[in-house]
Amino acid sequence: MSDSLEILLTNDDGIDSTGIRALYDALSERADVTVVAPANDQSACGRSISHEVDVYEHELGYALDGTPADCVVAGLSALTPETVPDLVVAGCNEGANLGEYVLGRSGTISAAVEAAFFDVPAIATSMYVPVGDISFQDVTLEADDFAEATRVTTFLAEHALEAGVFEHAAYLNVNVPIADGEPAPIEITRPSKRYEMDAERDGDRIRLKDRVWESMDPEAIPDPEGTDRRAVTEGRSSVSPLTAPHSTNHHELLAELVTQYHAKIGIGEPDS
Repeated sequence: MSDSLEILLTNDDGIDSTGIRALYDALSERADVTVVAPANDQSACGRSISHEVDVYEHELGYALDGTPADCVVAGLSALTPETVPDLVVAGCNEGANLGEYVLGRSGTISAAVEAAFFDVPAIATSMYVPVGDISFQDVTLEADDFAEATRVTTFLAEHALEAGVFEHAAYLNVNVPIADGEPAPIEITRPSKRYEMDAERDGDRIRLKDRVWESMDPEAIPDPEGTDRRAVTEGRSSVSPLTAPHSTNHHELLAELVTQYHAKIGIGEPDS
């Protein structure tokens, strides 16, 4: 990694989280890192944006009373005025961000997507933390637990730009297992399509539940080979190369409907 590489580092767990400190320490050994991160936990806020936020000096950089998307906009537009960063890194999130349905929900991934609209490559890194029968809120993570996250992220930050990876991908969604001795292999994956949200009513309250996390046993997980969720539960680091904005090809059936609509309202087809 060149000493001149400029990285904007953010997250959604908040600037005082263990995960962002671990990435900051690792990336700062190889690059010029500017931290712009939420002052407080902004998990699952998606790409929510604010019109105005307060900014505070912090030992790592800048803390904003805002969302990860706010942090990327502020970091790329106002807080790094001398040069546009070469790369945005978001994380490391304490908890995995797996599957298609989290792409619009996760604050960590949303920071990477926001960077993509600025045409700045990005890496979103999250760590799968198996909790068993205890609550995730009762898990205490130390810096050493993020060793896999820092190893994979620094490698990708060092080599992906020069290798041309971001000529074909706007951002990389990286999910790693919690550090456990030997380094884990990397698998190039696609986001799982599983979606198992449901809700139940209890009087005047509605309880929403994400049931995907109930089936994380590597011996019985229903996600197919090649998906991010299967890779991580089986002990591999998952890297999904993704694009933004999302788009689709011209669809002939939709074009036919448009033609029918124009005929119905009495206007001709526009010149092609």
